[in-house]
Amino acid sequence: MITTVSTESSNLKADLNLGYIWLISAVAALGGLLFGWDWVVIGGAKPFFQRYFELTSEAQIGWANSCALIGCLVGALVAGALSDKFGRKRFLILSAFLFAITSLGNAFADNFSVFIAWRMLGGVAIGLASNLSPMYIAEIAPAQMRGKLVSVNQLTIVVGILLAQVINWSLVRHLPAGATDEFIRNSWFGQQGWRWMFGLTAVPALLFFFGMFAVPESPRWLAKNGKPEQAKTILTKIGGTNYGAAAMAEINSTLVKEEIQRVRFTDLLDPKMAKVLVLGVVLAVFQQWCGINVIFNYAEEIFKAAGYDISSVLSNIAWTGSVNLAFTFVALGVVDKGGRRPLMLFGSAALALIYFAMGYCYHQHVQGLPVLLLVLGAIGCYAMSLAPVTWVVIAEIFPNRIRGAAMSVAVCALWIACFILTYTFPMLNAKLGAAGTFWLYAVICVLGFVFIFFKLPETKGKTLEQIERDLVD
Repeated sequence: MITTVSTESSNLKADLNLGYIWLISAVAALGGLLFGWDWVVIGGAKPFFQRYFELTSEAQIGWANSCALIGCLVGALVAGALSDKFGRKRFLILSAFLFAITSLGNAFADNFSVFIAWRMLGGVAIGLASNLSPMYIAEIAPAQMRGKLVSVNQLTIVVGILLAQVINWSLVRHLPAGATDEFIRNSWFGQQGWRWMFGLTAVPALLFFFGMFAVPESPRWLAKNGKPEQAKTILTKIGGTNYGAAAMAEINSTLVKEEIQRVRFTDLLDPKMAKVLVLGVVLAVFQQWCGINVIFNYAEEIFKAAGYDISSVLSNIAWTGSVNLAFTFVALGVVDKGGRRPLMLFGSAALALIYFAMGYCYHQHVQGLPVLLLVLGAIGCYAMSLAPVTWVVIAEIFPNRIRGAAMSVAVCALWIACFILTYTFPMLNAKLGAAGTFWLYAVICVLGFVFIFFKLPETKGKTLEQIERDLVD
């Protein structure tokens, strides 16, 4: 399907090959699907492997849930520099391979140490995909579609989350209500059920692996690494001859000759670059410290505190995934129309209000439906704002010549923040209670709102090169 389009912000007119654009974006976004699936599968499996491995302390439980983040940090750290040198495509293929083998490794783990090792290696796959999938899509996407296409990566993350939640629920839906720890540990659910939750991740991983061989390399990476003709060929296939020539001219205008093919993290210390880097890092950290991921990773504790038993918890988890998916479609519809900044401000304010209300419910010992509705409301607000838009912004604000290195720093900051959030929740919950913990997250959301209001510019409809000139030059 070929469509002629242009925008007020971008002067690149294109005869867009929409079928081709959506195909390569969808394949790359499978990295997001695996990211979401592998990240959240542990939330449903935890009640069972926790009893299988006889985990009892908050530290053990926190380590089981957060150890993958060490691997995420490693994957995100190496993704930028190595993909700047060797290409985005090769390391997306590597992440797909790691997803496949680590899912099987966790499924067959016979002791806690082996389980942890495979989770950490699986985290490397998550770190690679979380960095490279949105960056790759941003680098191939026309400006007028970039927000929507990068948000597709978030959509696939959400689909992966929902698939994992539904599969988790379907595998254990026949667990008797009120089952004791001893029954769970010795039943099929505690011995084998949780293994299937991890092992089935290999199916979409193989689809991602083989699909990546059919997509092109990033044209901006090719231009940066001295292959302009290959880059122009891909850009021409994306948007036609005039678009290919104009896009190449814009890309070349942002590349300093002596910096082509050279990756230097020290470039990030340049005052102009550092200003943009700080913006990306703070937004990445805030996306995690806004607190929503504790709902996905510690759903059992959150819903138990609201009076639900384990069977109801798994059903509620599936509801959270459904709401997450529905409101991500809202983001797809408005991110290129309403803009990035208004969505980020809305998400920050809405989450602050919902968390204050959740804290009040826990403090007053309100249980059942009111807490579930507030949780679903928080997930809906996050899914249409901070979840997709943060990835869009950090994929588009960094200059071409340092995008890989800068994305690595921002995504590493995101995973460090996520590790701190995930590891500390059991301890915060024990010391502050559910009420105090969610009030703390509410305060963080207020601070995030203030930062976004004063520091985040609007980037919708601009080419990556226009954004670079606005923020750096």
